[in-house]
Amino acid sequence: MVFDYYASGAEDQWTLAENRNAFSRILFRPRILIDVSKIDMTTTVLGFKISMPIMIAPTAMQKMAHPEGEYATARAASAAGTIMTLSSWATSSVEEVASTGPGIRFFQLYVYKDRHVVAQLVRRAERAGFKAIALTVDTPRLGRREADIKNRFTLPPYLTLKNFEGLDLGKMDKSNDSGLASYVAGQIDRSLSWKDVKWLQTITKLPILVKGVLTAEDARLAVQAGAAGIIVSNHGARQLDYVPATILALEEVVKAAQGRVPVFLDGGVRRGTDVFKALALGASGVFFGRPVLYSLAAEGEAGVRKVLQMLREEFELTMALSGCRSLNEITRNHVVTDWDLPHPRPLPRL
Repeated sequence: MVFDYYASGAEDQWTLAENRNAFSRILFRPRILIDVSKIDMTTTVLGFKISMPIMIAPTAMQKMAHPEGEYATARAASAAGTIMTLSSWATSSVEEVASTGPGIRFFQLYVYKDRHVVAQLVRRAERAGFKAIALTVDTPRLGRREADIKNRFTLPPYLTLKNFEGLDLGKMDKSNDSGLASYVAGQIDRSLSWKDVKWLQTITKLPILVKGVLTAEDARLAVQAGAAGIIVSNHGARQLDYVPATILALEEVVKAAQGRVPVFLDGGVRRGTDVFKALALGASGVFFGRPVLYSLAAEGEAGVRKVLQMLREEFELTMALSGCRSLNEITRNHVVTDWDLPHPRPLPRL
């Protein structure tokens, strides 16, 4: 049940496969005879300096993967000098994660029907030292995740959604289909709109990243609404099936943002080569989720440290073999995509 919850996507899972497959259709144009004896992968995100443009995406209920859950992930991210994003639906609270020690952390927010709950949660995250809010905007309803329906997924009884524990919103009832889908239907606000992005800015000074943008139109609206950044995401292919892979949606969003806010990619990242491709197409950095969950399940904090190190080393090697010594040397000319090539005309049939 737990693996299915982490691994599966919506409906036919076409977008789930496409999130990965689309990367394989982007090829490199490496430059040679460049001194790559020193490689600098450091960058800044919303003014915070991090060791590499690879950050941890929000993933829910991490104590289902390992008893230390979000504690282990937070410590590993801090050790790697990068950002962890804590899910609203974490099995550790914002205060508990803050207690693991120093680190740059963002908080992913779902907007509940009860706005007092939302305001309270945002203030708690701010007090706990979180540096930004990643507002998830693609979940007015939960996507049809058929593995969860088949398994009648619910949070194990020994765990709670810790951020909501004192509000009688921390437990998930058993259901005839997906307990999470029933929870979302009961609690999450389907009326969420752009005016709520403005409202959030009145209750917090934290910068707001809009997570779940896939089109130029919405990128422009996000900028107009005062977003500090955009995360191109299809929710790990768990919401609407047959949307494009995030790497294919990225360039459209980057062009629409026109450099006014940073654009990040979340979805399908499994290798350092994927990170390079995203940056070449205009991303300021990437977030990745499932590999963190799998490494957490395998080896706890040591596993998450290891997966971060693996991605870092692969990305550094890709930079060196492409002739790039710093992130600003990674350009659009370093990759070639399907849509760069002229489409051959079909030959007439004889």
